[in-house]
Amino acid sequence: MKVVIVGGVAGGATAAARLRRLDEKMEIIMVERSGYISYANCGLPYYIGGSITDKKALTLQTPESFYNRFRIDVRVHQEVTKINALEKKVTIHNFEDHTTYQESYDKLILSPGAKAVLPPITGIALENVFTLRTVEDTFKIDDYLKEHEVKKAVVVGAGFIGLEMAENLKEKGIDVTIVQLMDQILTPLDKDMAAIVQNYIKNQGIELLLGTSLTKILKKENETIAVLDHQKEIACDMILMAVGVQPDSQLAKTAGIDLGIKGAIKVNAHMQTNIDDIYAVGDAVEVKHFITQTDSLISLAGPANKQGRIAADHICGIDRLYKGSQGSSILKLFDMHIATTGLNEKEAQTAKIDYDYVIITSSSHAAYYPNAKNMYLKVLFDKKAGTILGGQIIGYDGVDKRIDVLATAIRAKMTAYDLTELDLAYAPPFSSAKDPINMVGFVIENILTDKVKQMHWSDIKDDEKTIILDTRTILEYQRGHFPNALHIPLDELRDRLSEIDRDKGIQVYCQSGLRSYLACRILSQNGYICKNIAGGYGIYQHIEENKVMQSAGMRPCGIDEK
Repeated sequence: MKVVIVGGVAGGATAAARLRRLDEKMEIIMVERSGYISYANCGLPYYIGGSITDKKALTLQTPESFYNRFRIDVRVHQEVTKINALEKKVTIHNFEDHTTYQESYDKLILSPGAKAVLPPITGIALENVFTLRTVEDTFKIDDYLKEHEVKKAVVVGAGFIGLEMAENLKEKGIDVTIVQLMDQILTPLDKDMAAIVQNYIKNQGIELLLGTSLTKILKKENETIAVLDHQKEIACDMILMAVGVQPDSQLAKTAGIDLGIKGAIKVNAHMQTNIDDIYAVGDAVEVKHFITQTDSLISLAGPANKQGRIAADHICGIDRLYKGSQGSSILKLFDMHIATTGLNEKEAQTAKIDYDYVIITSSSHAAYYPNAKNMYLKVLFDKKAGTILGGQIIGYDGVDKRIDVLATAIRAKMTAYDLTELDLAYAPPFSSAKDPINMVGFVIENILTDKVKQMHWSDIKDDEKTIILDTRTILEYQRGHFPNALHIPLDELRDRLSEIDRDKGIQVYCQSGLRSYLACRILSQNGYICKNIAGGYGIYQHIEENKVMQSAGMRPCGIDEK
């Protein structure tokens, strides 16, 4: 059997290696238009920032090493330009000698990836306007930084690449402005969680302009001018475009392969296209979201690797299925770690799921052990079954292992009750006896079993029929509180119940949600009608500070590391 693979990196290279492990006699040809067949996409910003210093560290395999290990015919600087599905042949253009030839196949795997989106604006082709998608892009940016004195950079887009590049440019001593069209960064996050990160970005000395678009780029003498909405101009030395990617599916389209959302290649669970003997994997394909089973476009390395393996298995007669992606991801931003998995609120609403969520603040490890740091956990759950639907975690330590537990829980269709029973490793330097994941389970369980009624800051009512009760200490209250809040510290609540009108609904908050939960238990068992405000004053403070920051340019306090 002869298999031709179009494109390397995660999906194509994984498929090639898996095919060889399954069939020693198979003829395998991999065609890659760049000079790199398998490289660390996610490490590219860190080479520019200097955390990775060796160029070779970015390259996981070379054509020579891949041939020596797997006996795979790798052809770099060549591009498949046409597919003849009837004759089962592809047309290949060689960039080095400018020749064109044909290659037959028995099976064809498409792994073309995605390409950076470039808006059609004036100045987009200037030499100091960059995208970051390939190793070549990385070296081009690095060379420019070495050859020019770059003092000011504008990053357009606040997704993963945009934020990672903003961090790495800042670490090199460059002033950075991030321009983001949407009114928040990192669309996998909900706005309340994004607010925490946005405050933190400002505290790192990065200017963040939300709800702003780049309209054109001008060259004035020795300056580059980024022209924004309302004709605001920013003088800079370089611009990085990181507004997103789109599936590179033109080859598939011209071959008559069915396309789906945003032009992604449609495949079944075996990664087969609608044309016999043609498979597709990686960032160019449409997948099912694991939770909703709706068509989705999730461009991540982990799913691409799995898809390459599944396509190879199916070619070799192994009946394996790709069961969907859930978007598990994590980002390092200076000292902060931001991670997501599963559904966010917007996605849950679109899917018409009857959901709720909890937000808790927890220490990364036992609070009495040195260097414990706060983390925020937001977890979505099905209100009827208690099934975990999604998670977002922001903190400085221990974020990765908690998001992986939540990702596993979602894949296993576990409920909040299951989270309470997880037997997780504990020692003071690593966790608490009741791990934050256990605590999430306990909090959701209390809601599901009606131990406490919950509400969110977005639903709060400040009128004559309700009381907003602050149960924090006097010092915490004096540092800031919700307007018109009645202040009764938790430890004094039992002795001061007479100060609370029984005919009014009570909305209770503390700093994180724990003391207010205890207050709700006291109140409800004494005949009061009350609700606990999820996330506590800490979340409210971040949301409000973010509003002030955007309207007046003030510097917020950011997440407390201690």
